[in-house]
Amino acid sequence: MKRLFSGALLTMVAASSMLVACSSNNTATPSTTPGGASTAPSAAPQEKVKLTMGSWRTEDSDAYAKIIAEFKKTNPNIDIDFKPIKNTEYNTALNTGLQSGNGPDIIHLRPYAAGAVLADAGYLEPLTSLKGMDVFSKDTLLAATGSDGKVYGVPTVFSSTQVFYNKKIFQKYNLTEPKTWDELLKTAETLKKNKVTPFAFGSKEGWILSLTQGTLAPSVYGTDLIKKILSGEANFKSPEYVSSIKMLKDLTPYFPDNYVGIGMDDMRNMFVSEQAAMMVMGDWEYAVMKKTNPDLQMDVFPVPPMKADGKATVTTWVDGSFSVNAKSAHKAEALKFMEFLTTKEFGALAVNELQKPSTIPGVAAKDPLVAKIAKNADTISTPYASVVYFNAGNPTTKSTLENSIQGMYLNKLTPEQVAEEVQKSADTWFKPKK
Repeated sequence: MKRLFSGALLTMVAASSMLVACSSNNTATPSTTPGGASTAPSAAPQEKVKLTMGSWRTEDSDAYAKIIAEFKKTNPNIDIDFKPIKNTEYNTALNTGLQSGNGPDIIHLRPYAAGAVLADAGYLEPLTSLKGMDVFSKDTLLAATGSDGKVYGVPTVFSSTQVFYNKKIFQKYNLTEPKTWDELLKTAETLKKNKVTPFAFGSKEGWILSLTQGTLAPSVYGTDLIKKILSGEANFKSPEYVSSIKMLKDLTPYFPDNYVGIGMDDMRNMFVSEQAAMMVMGDWEYAVMKKTNPDLQMDVFPVPPMKADGKATVTTWVDGSFSVNAKSAHKAEALKFMEFLTTKEFGALAVNELQKPSTIPGVAAKDPLVAKIAKNADTISTPYASVVYFNAGNPTTKSTLENSIQGMYLNKLTPEQVAEEVQKSADTWFKPKK
């Protein structure tokens, strides 16, 4: 897969080490019937165990109910309680639970640096030698690798960001999927003239801003600038990067009124109620929007390039892994679930229930739009730089970018000042690999 590039991340990881998993087998002595005939031993009933499973994916509850039910078919003694928390509150709640020794048995692990922090703090059980882990590529496993080189999570799905659009609205105004940035702006202008909000967008929640920048920015600076920043040949104050921030400001005429007070729920509602024609968003929203409005006719297109010789792109990353709490009282049972996550049975459930590209090779999607998203992720992807490479520091460079863009949309910072703040943050921790 071409979803991820491991270059700079190799500075964070070393060689993998092995975890020895021990198990014991119980044997029973054959019994004798009153008539003297020997009977085969009957298996002792297994003790029921209940695991808690934390996540930020509140919208995936129905899908995980089916996933857990499939797991229980071969593990009837293990109950799993999927207990998601709102995504903006998850990190705080998880850290509090882990620090107090009360975290969930199974942890939905944020990818890359955020997950590595928990691994480095000793909260996670190493999974390097877990059965089935050899199905994943080295690049994929980097998303759940600690700085000691050990793997601490099973990567479950890839995420990609692109532009969702309303097919019915596009057809009404004779619009087609734009192939260039100019065509995208003309499309937005046509929609605006017809009193249709071009983009469902809001700057209230910071993560939306880094996601939008990460999705649209490669149209401005291509796929080489981030590589140059990683190697030290360029930095965030380069004209190309500043231009990618200015582009976000230039799009404001095509945003909803009062966009600074709009969050994700409002954005989704605008799109599914057909008030807005487009939305820059991750593939995970597809299942949510389809459930909210089954009649919604939607499709996706990659972000078109600004330059004539540029390439259309989607932005991708491993969206999360599942790991085992090192202090869980039921690690053996939790590890059983980890093994299940490496199977094609789980991969098929993930791609068809979560409706996202699976991390397990050879798993195809039944839904045509999910299949289209997965194909784009395989062929025209670029890494989500803020998550894959620059999600470290205190505060993280990613959060600095988000806060600074919010400041720009409140007319408190210029694009140049945004870039300067991002560079200041990176300077506190990032060391280019020359």
